[in-house]
Amino acid sequence: MRKFSEVEIKRMQALTRYSIEFAVIEPTATWLTKSIMDATWPLRNYLKAHWVHDFEIQMKGPENKACAPAFLVYEGHLEPSQVSLYRPQTKNWDPRIWFKWLPKFAHPHDILGIIELDEKLYVVNFTETDVETLVEWAIANPLKEIVSELSGEANETADELLQLLRARVGGWRKIPSLLDWADTAIWRTLETILWIQANSSKNPDYKWIELKSFRDNRWNRKTLFAQIPDWDKSKFKSSKAILDAFGYTRGEDFKLYCTVSALKRNSQWLSLRIDEQLWNLLENSDKSEIGDFVTWTLEILHKRLTEKHNETFWVAADQITESWRDFFVFKSVEHTKKPIISQFDTLIGQDIITVDHLIKRTANGKVVEKWPLFKIKPNALGLLFPPSETYSLIS
Repeated sequence: MRKFSEVEIKRMQALTRYSIEFAVIEPTATWLTKSIMDATWPLRNYLKAHWVHDFEIQMKGPENKACAPAFLVYEGHLEPSQVSLYRPQTKNWDPRIWFKWLPKFAHPHDILGIIELDEKLYVVNFTETDVETLVEWAIANPLKEIVSELSGEANETADELLQLLRARVGGWRKIPSLLDWADTAIWRTLETILWIQANSSKNPDYKWIELKSFRDNRWNRKTLFAQIPDWDKSKFKSSKAILDAFGYTRGEDFKLYCTVSALKRNSQWLSLRIDEQLWNLLENSDKSEIGDFVTWTLEILHKRLTEKHNETFWVAADQITESWRDFFVFKSVEHTKKPIISQFDTLIGQDIITVDHLIKRTANGKVVEKWPLFKIKPNALGLLFPPSETYSLIS
């Protein structure tokens, strides 16, 4: 799938803002001409999760084709369509999908969103349709009605934690850093001030709410969670093996500090890819004798995201240095709720979610690591989470 444009991203955010789940497809010229499209893994997963169709249990051949009602969403009306779902007899897998009248609705390489409502599928063209205006428009329109029906009532806000933050770190206060010149200084400082025990577990920090703090820099990626690979399914069986294969010497340490993404290889020639048949995320080396060497199951990654970020406070701070001492001024909180799980795999494919390795061998031979960190690019939370409210801590 091609990289999303800024306009397309904003239009997707207009839906995630209301907790609308959707799958994304990109029809090619060949697909539109032949009236056939590959059902990609994120789309198959979305259809299965919403009880529309399960390709895994579908038999091959045209006689086993399934059909369901569908609609093409125009600005002023819905065009009745029909979705066809089947597995061709001549292919080992390659599940297929097609929407009637799609060539009239989309051009090659348009980005389309698929939304399920009441066992019907609605197709939205993010490339051609001004989704933001339609959703926010006072005048009734088909897309606005779909969003209104799906979004429902908003959850109650976490007043208790917000008031705690305002009482202990708000109001332009300069909070001394507890760890000078350390990447973890900001969250260690905040959690100590709030009397929250440092949390390396998989559970949220404060009751059901995860607390994330970060330096308010538009270039900083935000950490979603840490997750070790499934070593049983991986070619390499430890972080030490990864370090031995791809590490480099820096000073007295032998280390592997790098970001791995899906669209391009990094300086160690590593990249990510999704195995759509096995539902795994794989890390791959360009060395033919190594190839895929680390595996995460997407089911576990989705579960981690849901467990860690059912509700999250993302606390932004400025860092100030005075008399060789670091201080933090905590400025604002963005409160997100219930990630859009169907977006996770798509955002990996778009390099919006990446993986960081932080592994090193010290001079005494000890291997030290942080678990692989799944991070999201700055200003991209609105693609994964339906934004709730942003609160000021300085007023």
